[in-house]
Amino acid sequence: MNPDDWYLTENLDDFLARAGDFLHSRPVLHTVPLTVTEALSTRGADAYGTDAPIFGLLERAGEVRATFFRTPPRRLTLTPLTPQEADSLAARLADLGHRLPGVNADHDTATSFAEAWQRHTGAITTLHERERLYRLGTLTPPEPFPEGRGRVAGEQDREQLMLWHREFVTDIGGTPSVDNSSSWADTRIAHGRVTLWETPAGTPVSMAGRTPMVAGQIRVAPVYTPAHLRGRGYAGAATVEVSRAALAAGAAEVLLFADLANPTSNGLYQRIGYRPIADFALYDF
Repeated sequence: MNPDDWYLTENLDDFLARAGDFLHSRPVLHTVPLTVTEALSTRGADAYGTDAPIFGLLERAGEVRATFFRTPPRRLTLTPLTPQEADSLAARLADLGHRLPGVNADHDTATSFAEAWQRHTGAITTLHERERLYRLGTLTPPEPFPEGRGRVAGEQDREQLMLWHREFVTDIGGTPSVDNSSSWADTRIAHGRVTLWETPAGTPVSMAGRTPMVAGQIRVAPVYTPAHLRGRGYAGAATVEVSRAALAAGAAEVLLFADLANPTSNGLYQRIGYRPIADFALYDF
C-alpha cells in the first residue's frame, strides 16, 4: 500500500476529530492511546514532558483503520496493523526523517513494524519487553490477605510517592527525574488516583495507581512495592483496593498490563480476577 495513505498531524484536536470514534470503538485494546490523548487534552504537552507529540491515522473508504501517536522521547505507539500497513507507515516515517527509539503495540503489530523499520532504516531492533493486557472479571481478594488497610494517598504522602515513582521508573529500565516524579505525584494526589496499602501501624508498604476513566475504562498503573517488602502480599492488597476504587468510580472495564517476564505478578493478577486479553511487545531501535 502507498505510504502516503497515512495522515500525520501535530494537532491533537485535529487527530481526535478524525480518529476519536475509532479509538472509542475498542476501548480495551485502545486503552493506551485513549488515556494518553486524554492527559494531553487536559494537561497539554507537559503531561508527558514533550514539546512536539505527533499523531497519525490510516483511512480507507472514509473509515479510520488504524492510528499511531508518539510523545517524544517515548516509543511510537500503534493500534493493530497488518504487515503491509506497518511497512507503509515505516516507509513514510523513514522518508520524513523521523528517528524513533522504539515501538509499542500488540505483539504482531510491534514485530511487523520493527522488521519494517529495520528494512527501511537499517536500524538494529531489540525486543525490550513482552506484556500481557488483562481485564478484570470477578474481583477476588487473595488468601491470606495481609493485615493492614488501603487508603487514598494524600498530600502528606507526596515525598513517599515521588520516591516510589523514581524507584518504579528505574525498575522498568527508565531514567527517573525529580521533575517528572513531582508532577506525577501532584497530579495523582489532586485527583485521588493512588491507593496505598499500609500496615496496622500506619506504614505505607505498597502503592497502586489508576488512570482517569475514558470511554468507560480505567487502567491500573503503576503497581509498586519496594524490593525489601515484596513477597508479603502487599501488592495484591493494593491492587484489590485500587480495583475496587475503579469499580466504585463507575468503570465498565478495569484493565492492567503485566510484564510477561514476571510470572509472580501475572499469577497474582489472575488469582484476584484479571483475565488475559492480548499480548503486547516493546522494541528498542
